[in-house]
Amino acid sequence: MDIARRPLIASAAALALPGCAADPRPAALASTTRGPKCLPAVNVAPGRVIRTVAGLRPYRAQGFVVRAEPLGDKRLVHNYGHGGAGITLGWGTSRLAVDLGLPGHGGPVAVLGCGIVGLTTARLLQEAGRQVTLYAAQLPPHTTSNVAGGQWHPASLYDPDRVTPEWIAQFKAAMDYSWRRFQIMVGAEYGIRWMPTYLQMPDDPAGDDAEPDLSSTYETDRVILGPGEHPFPVRRVRRFSTLYAESGHLLRQLMRDVQIAGGRFVVRDFATPADILALPETLVFNCTGLGAGTLFGDTGIEPVRGQLAVLLPQAEVQYAVAGQMGYMFPRDDGIVCGGTFEHGEWDPTPQPERIAKILAKQRGFFSGFRCTA
Repeated sequence: MDIARRPLIASAAALALPGCAADPRPAALASTTRGPKCLPAVNVAPGRVIRTVAGLRPYRAQGFVVRAEPLGDKRLVHNYGHGGAGITLGWGTSRLAVDLGLPGHGGPVAVLGCGIVGLTTARLLQEAGRQVTLYAAQLPPHTTSNVAGGQWHPASLYDPDRVTPEWIAQFKAAMDYSWRRFQIMVGAEYGIRWMPTYLQMPDDPAGDDAEPDLSSTYETDRVILGPGEHPFPVRRVRRFSTLYAESGHLLRQLMRDVQIAGGRFVVRDFATPADILALPETLVFNCTGLGAGTLFGDTGIEPVRGQLAVLLPQAEVQYAVAGQMGYMFPRDDGIVCGGTFEHGEWDPTPQPERIAKILAKQRGFFSGFRCTA
């Protein structure tokens, strides 16, 4: 998500279904209420599909890697393995990596990879006054990050039974920095905005008071809505507001920022660590994502395929939702529908039967909308 199994987004100022009154207040004000009981349904007619895509999440059960090691005469800093949370955590883990690798180094720096993690690492290095060259086999719009959904909500990132307390501390620090960094980038320039989110909840409210997981601690304006308080064909939902980035837009702007600050892009692949030794830079940041498994022998990283069907945009749809139907969220370039999480699949090609199942679930869900106003 990031093509991920993640909650997604909604606007309390969205247009209403026929016969429902839209909330006339600005979204920032309307979202502090219990929210609209009527929302416009997504049109999931087959003829409205404009494209299908698939991406390979760089998943590690042990979580992302941020650590440094020597490589010949160079210092190598790893920053990879973000699963379905690359856009969410890119700024945060890049902050950790730069703070780990930069002290004591005064010369130019190399960054391997040009997805969201490589670009955010490069920008932080430039903000520290360093000259940066990005080396990558693929540049946007041909990176995995370009296929990502772009919602700020860490998901499909790690196995809770496989991580250490030290890693959890890194995770918390990365979330905190990314959360604050995204907030100061809100606006049209980077394609980042606030939107509410509706997440299906279990029918039994017994666990509602349980300690929230780490991701949920960043859910703003959180409230649980029961029957009669929302239009969805499920009993209960949790509504909260979060940040969302138009991934392609964000990557393009970050590339421009890197270039404006004097950075260079070099299209180049690296087959072995020995190839890295030929680079002129003595400080190298490894942001190669899934490629780090082969390049550095990390057997803990694997692809997890996510598939999306993108529908024609609907300007009136300004919310997102996630649950047993998968997930849906609106972007300027289309309505994104997804929900697959396929371990060990290396083929980044949409599978027609999977796409058909995604659309069938979405169609059933939105046909069950009810107006309660």
